[in-house]
Amino acid sequence: MIYTYLGPAGTFTEAALLQVPGARDAERIPSANVNAALDKVRSGEADAAMVPIENSVEGGVSATLDAIATGEALQIMREALVTISFVLAVRQNIDSLEQIRSVSTHGHAWAQCRGWAEANIPGAEFVPASSTAAGALALLDDETGHDAAICSPLVARERGLKILREGIEDYQGAVTRFVLVARPGPIPAPTGVDKSTVILPLAEDRPGALMDILEQFVVRGVNLSRIESRPTGEGMGKYFFSVDVDGHLAQERVADALAGLHRVCPDLRFLGSYPAAEGLSSSVDAHNSDNAFSKAHAWVHGLKTRLAT
Repeated sequence: MIYTYLGPAGTFTEAALLQVPGARDAERIPSANVNAALDKVRSGEADAAMVPIENSVEGGVSATLDAIATGEALQIMREALVTISFVLAVRQNIDSLEQIRSVSTHGHAWAQCRGWAEANIPGAEFVPASSTAAGALALLDDETGHDAAICSPLVARERGLKILREGIEDYQGAVTRFVLVARPGPIPAPTGVDKSTVILPLAEDRPGALMDILEQFVVRGVNLSRIESRPTGEGMGKYFFSVDVDGHLAQERVADALAGLHRVCPDLRFLGSYPAAEGLSSSVDAHNSDNAFSKAHAWVHGLKTRLAT
């Protein structure tokens, strides 16, 4: 297996990838951004890519949501959760917070440390970086202008960076969710604690359009663990929905919901069913169990055998 991830080495994304069995001993190729990582998978340069998709503080990672919703089809094979903590790394000649005039990091990391930054380095300019590790490693470059970087403790210590402050995140215990994405292939077998992800374009902007989508889940007792709207880029009012549901395609209620969604939204994109990292199962009412669906289908089939020909 050849894996790619949002690099450079030492990012939280690489930490998520290392949770995959065998990844530590496999070839790992860093990518500059999410689109580049997924392009490597689509072209066959890599077998799978680990990318961030959701954060417990900032919500969905728009770059990933948009990249997997369009272009050549991809499939989510598994997910991983990483607890996030940040340090403030600085150049060797920086000894105090008052000396910092600019700080670099990824936009999501900045959002998770904005409160600390406003309280401790209020005059510092934010310089966006493609990843937390990229912003940190730039401190080793004499040509780089920024004085400090917000990054993971791992990359700071591995690269010998000077750490001025630790634990600077605004929310202790924040978690980022990552997904391992590959080209479409066999769907992982159900474990009993699974998720499925679907991309649902809103066919037309009209009253009740979203309700038509949501009721496909509601009437079958399928729980939504995440739903986010994203613009398609085709004009105002044009959106798609990225949805995670509790359950697996192999379960009758999930399969039946997908069939209903296909009637309402024939351009939907199924991104896969895969094991849920948090290991929590949702309760299912008896009338939404696989057994109830099987009996209902068998009953209807029996009626159809009596149709006149």
